Amino acid sequence: MTEIKKQEKNKVYFDLTLPVEELREAEMKVYKRNKNYFNVPGFRKGHVPKKIIEQFYGDGIFLEDALNEVFPKHYDKAIEELELDVIDQPNVDIDEDEFDRKKDVVVHIDVEVKPEVKLGEYKGVEIEVVPTEVGEELIDNEIDKQRHLNARHINIDDRAAEEGDKVNIDFAGEVDGEAFEGGSAENQELELGSGSFIPGFEEAIVGHEIGETFDIDVTFPEDYFNDDLKGKDAVFHVTLNSIGKEELPEVDDEFVKDISEFDTVDEYKEDIRKKKTEEVEANANNIRTNRVLEKVADNAEVDVPEVMVDNAIEEQIRNMDNNMRSQGIQLEQYLGMLGQTLDDFKESMKGDAEREVRKSLALEAVIAEESFEVTDQELEDYARETAENYFKGDEDKVEEMVKTMVESNADLLKQDLERKKAIDFLVENAKEVEVENKEEDEENDK
Repeated sequence: MTEIKKQEKNKVYFDLTLPVEELREAEMKVYKRNKNYFNVPGFRKGHVPKKIIEQFYGDGIFLEDALNEVFPKHYDKAIEELELDVIDQPNVDIDEDEFDRKKDVVVHIDVEVKPEVKLGEYKGVEIEVVPTEVGEELIDNEIDKQRHLNARHINIDDRAAEEGDKVNIDFAGEVDGEAFEGGSAENQELELGSGSFIPGFEEAIVGHEIGETFDIDVTFPEDYFNDDLKGKDAVFHVTLNSIGKEELPEVDDEFVKDISEFDTVDEYKEDIRKKKTEEVEANANNIRTNRVLEKVADNAEVDVPEVMVDNAIEEQIRNMDNNMRSQGIQLEQYLGMLGQTLDDFKESMKGDAEREVRKSLALEAVIAEESFEVTDQELEDYARETAENYFKGDEDKVEEMVKTMVESNADLLKQDLERKKAIDFLVENAKEVEVENKEEDEENDK
C-alpha cells in the first residue's frame, strides 16, 4: 500500500517499490528488442548473449529502459490509490547508495497536484449591471456599414487631396538615410484621416495633386511597436497616384430592396434591431458570466501552481499558432510585428493566464461543493445538440455520433455539463447592482 511521505503546498512526496522480478523480465524484453544494434567482436550481430553485452557495455545497459517499462503501471496504480489529481510529470529519483540489482528498486517521487481551494462567498455575489439596450446609434452604424459596402467610387482629377479622400500612393521611408523593413510600398490604398499611418503622414498628403512626388517628415511615436523605430525621425518619399472619394447611397426603400429581403427601411431596421438585440444579449451573458467567475475566484483562497499557469499559456500559444497557420501567418511573423520574442510574449500573458486558472479552480470547487447531478438523459441531449451542430439534417450521422460520444466520452460530457450547471447556478444567484467604480469592472472584463 503506497503512502504519502510528505506534502508541501501543492507537491506530494511518496515512494514506489518496483519488484525485481518485473525488472528482470523487462530487461529481457529490452534486450530482445535491441540486440540487433550491438556489435561485439567474436559474435554475429543479433546473436550476442545478454550477459556478454552487459559485460562489454556495462551492467546497467538495459536497466534504464526496463525501469521505463515497469514504472508507469505502478505509478498509475499509486496515483489512483492515493486519489491524487496530478498536474505535471513526476520527478523520479533512485538512491544509488541503496540500489541493489538483486533486490526490489525503491523509487522516490515528488509530483505537483491540483491545489486545495477554500471557497469564500460564491452564492449571490454582486456584479455591475450589464446593459443590454440596443440604441438607434447601433442600428444606424450597421446601416452605415452597408452604405459603405455599396458605395460608388468616384475618381477625382480636378482638385488636390482632401481629408476623407481615398488615395493611392507609392512611398519609401528612410531613417538616417537608410531604408528600413516595412517602410516602402507601391499602390498603397489609404483613406486620409483614418489614422492608419503614423501621426503626421496622412495630414501631409492633404493639398497635393495627382502625379506629385514629395517628402513627408515624421517622427515615430515613443510607443511604436518596433523598438528600432521608436522615437526616430523619418522621411518618406511619396508619389500620389490617384485620388478618389466614396459616394454613399441614400437610405430609402429602394436601397433596402437592393441589399436585403425587405421592402421598406422600417422593416430593415426592425430586422437589424432583432439581430443586434440577440448579439448584445449574448455578449452581455458572456460579460455577466466572466464577472461572476472573477468575483467567486477573488473570494476564494487558492495557491495557483506555476505549472498550471505555464500549461495554460502553452495551450493558448498552440491555439494561436494553429489559427494563424490556417490563415497563412506564422507566429514568428506576428511576434515580429509586435517587436517581441516568444519568451516576452509568454511573460505578457502570465497575468491573464493566472486569472483564468484561478477561475477554473474556483469553478471546480463550486462543482464539488454543490454536487450537481447529471442524468443519462441530459448526457444524451447534450451529445445530440453537439452532433447536430456538425451534421445538421443528416439524422443517421447524428445518431452515430451521439452513440459514440455517450459510450466513449461520457466522462468528458459529464464534466462539461457540470461546468455549465455550475456557471448557470452562479449567474442565476448573482445580484446585478449599480456600482461607482466602473473602470475596475471594465478591466476585469478584458
